[in-house]
Amino acid sequence: DIGFEKEIWKAADKMRGNIDASEYKSVVLGLIFLKYISDKFEAKYQQLVAEGEGFEEDKDEYLSNKNEKGSYDPVFYVPAEARWEAIAIHAHSPEIGTIIDNAMRAIEKENKRLKDILPKNFARPELDKRRLGEVVDLFTNIRMHEHGDSKDILGRAYEYCLSKFAEAEGKLAGEFYTPACIVKTLVNVLQPYKGRVYDPCCGSGGMFVQSIKFIENHHGNKKEISIYGQEYTATTYKLAKMNLAIRGISANLGDVAADTFGKDQHPDLKADYIMANPPFNQKDWRAADELKDDPRWRGYDVPPTSNANYAWILNMVSKLSENGVAGFILANGALSGGGEEYKIRRKLIENDLVEAIVILPRSMFYTTDISVTLWILNKNKKSRTVQFPDETRNYRDRQNEILFLDLREKGIPFEKKFTQFSEDNIFEITQAYHNWQTDLSIYEDVPEFCYAAKINEVIAKDFSLEIGRAH
Repeated sequence: DIGFEKEIWKAADKMRGNIDASEYKSVVLGLIFLKYISDKFEAKYQQLVAEGEGFEEDKDEYLSNKNEKGSYDPVFYVPAEARWEAIAIHAHSPEIGTIIDNAMRAIEKENKRLKDILPKNFARPELDKRRLGEVVDLFTNIRMHEHGDSKDILGRAYEYCLSKFAEAEGKLAGEFYTPACIVKTLVNVLQPYKGRVYDPCCGSGGMFVQSIKFIENHHGNKKEISIYGQEYTATTYKLAKMNLAIRGISANLGDVAADTFGKDQHPDLKADYIMANPPFNQKDWRAADELKDDPRWRGYDVPPTSNANYAWILNMVSKLSENGVAGFILANGALSGGGEEYKIRRKLIENDLVEAIVILPRSMFYTTDISVTLWILNKNKKSRTVQFPDETRNYRDRQNEILFLDLREKGIPFEKKFTQFSEDNIFEITQAYHNWQTDLSIYEDVPEFCYAAKINEVIAKDFSLEIGRAH
């Protein structure tokens, strides 16, 4: 905990005035983003000044920037009127909101990737301009050199503020935020290290950020990952674009915010890793006569209109590469639903796609207190060797087996009424899963924690994946 996150949140929260949290988050997160790109521009600007060749105002010098490793690392070009020092000198002017709005417009004009993405609502009357000036001062005084890389510091501040907004918005937060400890658990289980990563309902992009962190922590090369996503809500789509940009992550999130079912922006994608937290029990996701012949359902029954859970599953199954693996979160009802859900689940089990079912503790989400499950699907459960950046892993044949993990008694208290996984919890979960995948001589069933079931046991329970009924 670097401390800046809480300091930024505390200061920024004071200037809210009468603005609703759902609208206000673009103000706070937009300000963090503006500071980040200005800091990064300034570092490159000073480097060019020191070189003495007069290229410090040459836009191409920023677009063609390379980092210390020699990799292509473009810097957003920030015009003079939008640079942080030009904003900071007006921090205590009544016009500070208008100045920031104009800075956002100027940055968008110079950087096509940011067109129509940045917030421009700082001049609104409801926003306390005195408090806004104080936050600008706070940001001005954050010089990160003694605390580490500014990208990481501001990136963590962005992530922290996202979590605080999720807490403030409660049930409305599901569209943009999945608790960080769940995302980290999922990423450590799947271990995306190379290939195509996809999230069909990417929210603010947390799955992608954690994937890149995993690669960096394990000495991999983030250039070997290609990121694809889609997001329906326009404001959340913009949050994701900013969240990824502040981390220097390139991603294809489609041309616009759009419904994954009605306007699939990656119809031909075959992904190596899929991670998602779809809306729980989404109703009326299609009209009765729409999408009946959609190719994503090929080989399965058409998902019911009353609940989109299995539509999300089949969308992901259709996009898995031949060795692809998917991890996603669904409400527990999907484990044993009847009708078309039963038929689809049965076919998934018969096709040996289900690798693991992980029951999560209650009270992990700001959005709901219902019980939820992490599903892991795998297109290739056969024995094979995979070379990770820092190890070679020999997977054993896991055909016709499913691992059940019961985490309902795991976790530690968080913010009084919530539960989160500790680092020790995440290690324990990940180790049990990978031991089962690789070596039964070191894996062992543990009562009320993990159980390796044969598919015949699940079939005997009429294809229910409920953990209490599977063993």
